[in-house]
Amino acid sequence: MKIDRRSLMAAPLALGMAHSAWAQTAVPGGALPPGLPQPSETIDLWPGGAPGMPARALAETVQERSTDRLVTDRAVFGITKARMAVFRPDRPNGAGVLITPGGGYRWVVVDKEGYEMGRWLAARGFTAFVLFYRLPGEGWAAGPDVALADAQRAMRLIRARSGDFALDPERVSAMGFSAGGHLCADLATRFDAKVYAPVDEADKLSAKPRSAAPIYPVISMTAPDAHAGSRELLVGKSASPALEAAHSPHLNVPADAPPFFLLHAEDDDAVPVNNTLLLRAALKAEQIRVETHLFEHGGHGFGLRKAIGKPVEVWPELWRAWARTTGLAL
Repeated sequence: MKIDRRSLMAAPLALGMAHSAWAQTAVPGGALPPGLPQPSETIDLWPGGAPGMPARALAETVQERSTDRLVTDRAVFGITKARMAVFRPDRPNGAGVLITPGGGYRWVVVDKEGYEMGRWLAARGFTAFVLFYRLPGEGWAAGPDVALADAQRAMRLIRARSGDFALDPERVSAMGFSAGGHLCADLATRFDAKVYAPVDEADKLSAKPRSAAPIYPVISMTAPDAHAGSRELLVGKSASPALEAAHSPHLNVPADAPPFFLLHAEDDDAVPVNNTLLLRAALKAEQIRVETHLFEHGGHGFGLRKAIGKPVEVWPELWRAWARTTGLAL
């Protein structure tokens, strides 16, 4: 199935019918326009309920941020049912990608940095899994590790169910945007961190992605490079230097980290480009493979739709070509 850029911009994105319809769609709302791919299913991460529930009850809430009736841009918060929305390709290439959308750890931006990328990947043979992760500022017992727990669990479940998706369990990668880029980098550097108690046999599997692609990522938790909003919600305004370091991926790169693909616009006025440069330097110091692309213009949060018509619009194909060199895409 081929999706051109015009239809990507013109068509509204998938909207679920209600929470009871999670098996088919992942976000409550209106109806799907004919012909636009939607998630084929939703996979709950924690069948017995997510661990460490906040003392204050959360209600999942969807906020529509778009003023264009043809394009949805939904942000979701109050997530208690962490899950993956799955985009299946017509002709699977055997590779999977876990997508972690951004949102400054305030919410999860499911359309611009989730579903749109899921459709792009599925149209090219990848099975895409869009992660609805729990947010660290909402009172979960795991605190700043709660989103990482969801990402680790998601990678393990994808591998455990690889046969259901015609996937090679060794060819599952991660891609994330902005704060979701932080989560992607956190997963790719702390895949072995013990951040939740094992639930089932899936938790015996590795959470290490084949490769990682943090796109315009939040990385440092220390001023002046830290994105203030993400830092406050992840580690708190008064975080100690030790806590900042524990949640800054460039300070936690292991010798066996996977290859990284890094991308940033130098005119990003939200997340300084030095976040990407810090991570690149740390990867180089550990002799980890890293491909880095910096664009003069692009700003922040361009995803797919806001990159159109700019030089940065080539980034997904740059990633795809690089992914072949890692053995992800054959």
